[in-house]
Amino acid sequence: MNILVTGANGQLGTELRNVTADSRNHYIFSDVASPEGVVTLGLDITDREAVRAVCEDGSVDVIVNCAAYTNVDKAEDDPSAARLLNAAAPANLAAVAAERGATLIHISTDYVFSGDAAIPRAEDSPTGPLGVYGRTKLEGEEAILASGCASIIFRTAWLYSPYGKNFVKTMRQLTSDRDSLKVVCDQVGTPTYAHDLASLIAHVIEDGMLDRTGIYHYSNEGAISWYDFAQSICELSGNTCDIQPCRTEEFPSKAQRPRFSVLDKSKVKAVFGVGIPYWRDSLKDCLNRM
Repeated sequence: MNILVTGANGQLGTELRNVTADSRNHYIFSDVASPEGVVTLGLDITDREAVRAVCEDGSVDVIVNCAAYTNVDKAEDDPSAARLLNAAAPANLAAVAAERGATLIHISTDYVFSGDAAIPRAEDSPTGPLGVYGRTKLEGEEAILASGCASIIFRTAWLYSPYGKNFVKTMRQLTSDRDSLKVVCDQVGTPTYAHDLASLIAHVIEDGMLDRTGIYHYSNEGAISWYDFAQSICELSGNTCDIQPCRTEEFPSKAQRPRFSVLDKSKVKAVFGVGIPYWRDSLKDCLNRM
């Protein structure tokens, strides 16, 4: 098979490149630009004709969309840019996938939920995004489903890896540089190690499970606050920073975040037969790789 990966220079795209390095399938890694030393096809997924041309030239059977506008606060100031990448671009990919009879694997977010219920969110739980980022990601899901293409949508949360910018890398540096800092303790969810999610996507493709379409939730096991997460990053990094818990109101931001966005992973485990690592075990692995 020929698999087109968009957003391939991001955290998830880079991990997908790693886990599929020995695949017998042909992966076409694309992004809007290619960093020096990285061979990546240039592709603007907001241009439907460009997507169509690449898919035709590469005889693409599967599209994996790892691209997204993920700056949650900036999205409040620039909703058109967020909507272009989070809603219009997935609509383009879905339309081309439908034309070709290809399968689209798309990555969405826990931010489609309001976070006002203290139980893990199932795939059919009512959505209610609080800000532009969550709304545009939900619009992307809706566009994909409306297209009629074969699709698998993975909602995930708190993504991190050894690559790019993320909470783990930031906290690792801050707890090394500072004697003390505050981290919010009233937002609860579950981190997702990008390597684990990439391994699931590769499992679905490589083991012929593309017919199992639908929406699925995937993050690591467990439930913690950002404060708990920061404490573990500090400890496992060998740092001695004094981390104090604080409330969200102490750090006002433009975008409102869900207070409780733990995802129920029962469906993904049952349908794809996968085990999901505990968040702290995956964090250890990531820090060791750093």
